[in-house]
Amino acid sequence: MKKYAIATVTSMGVRITPPDRMAVQNSNMFYLQSTSAESNVLNVSSSLGRECLVMTRFVEGSPIADFIKRQLRARNIRFEGKDVPQGGPWGYRHQFNIADSGFGLRAPRVWNDRAGEIGRTLCADDFDLERIFGEEGVSILHLSGLIAAMSEETTKCCLEVAKAAKKYGTLVSFDLNYRATFWKGREEELSKAFHEIASVADILVGNEEDFQLCLGFKGPEAGGKELGSKIERFKAMIDQVRGKYPQARAYATTLRQVVSANEHLWGAILWADGEWYVEEPRPIQVMDRIGGGDGFSGGLLYGAASSLNDYAEPADEKQIWDIYKGNARVQR
Repeated sequence: MKKYAIATVTSMGVRITPPDRMAVQNSNMFYLQSTSAESNVLNVSSSLGRECLVMTRFVEGSPIADFIKRQLRARNIRFEGKDVPQGGPWGYRHQFNIADSGFGLRAPRVWNDRAGEIGRTLCADDFDLERIFGEEGVSILHLSGLIAAMSEETTKCCLEVAKAAKKYGTLVSFDLNYRATFWKGREEELSKAFHEIASVADILVGNEEDFQLCLGFKGPEAGGKELGSKIERFKAMIDQVRGKYPQARAYATTLRQVVSANEHLWGAILWADGEWYVEEPRPIQVMDRIGGGDGFSGGLLYGAASSLNDYAEPADEKQIWDIYKGNARVQR
């Protein structure tokens, strides 16, 4: 049996959010979390008792690095990574993600403060890949477009770790996670790298626009009204993806229509094992939308939209199925 259910390459940081859905500029108190898009995806499995691994870098002697490590332990997530000297006040640090969850018609806003981010220097040589994938074993390596596009170093790191994982029979999951600010000035380079990772991926995941923006496929416009009426067009897009990347076992896209910051219509389309699985967009009440796609990738459609954390944290499998069925009755 493989030791790890899921391993991921990521740049860990912290997120600060005002309480009670206040706006950032009006707040003098903030809730601090350790977070990254990739580590969020591990939380469904880690909460249900499976071993998961974060592969990253830390700033040596930093209290923020210590906070991150403590938070990962509390989430039942193991970690490996070099402790790199800060190099003075203008040296390395962990990124700060400043989030306004929004309320009603006030849309959520996120400010990424990433100058000097230690995770941008990640290198595959940081890790004993033969031990992790060959000896201990990993069922799934999860990569996202955020870490793959963060810097030239992280792009190379993701490619090399993905190849090592495939060598030892590990499945590769790739959530495209397009971010325009990461791609600016690197479009040609990243298009080639994303194609290379997608070519070895067993599971390809995107949101309504990721397949178009990252891999160049034609598909329906995201957002707007009547998202459910576009499902056949999203299926046609996934068929295009299957044609170009036939080695994958599963292809999925989320479907999100924003009513307000407090309410979304959420659905998803999955092709796996020769079958289509469609969840028509349906209303969900949103506590915090940031991380919703990570919750989906982690296996729980509503996870990040129903928790104070931006990762899914189920108590057990029954809770997952109750959420899916819309059963919010008290459990005694």
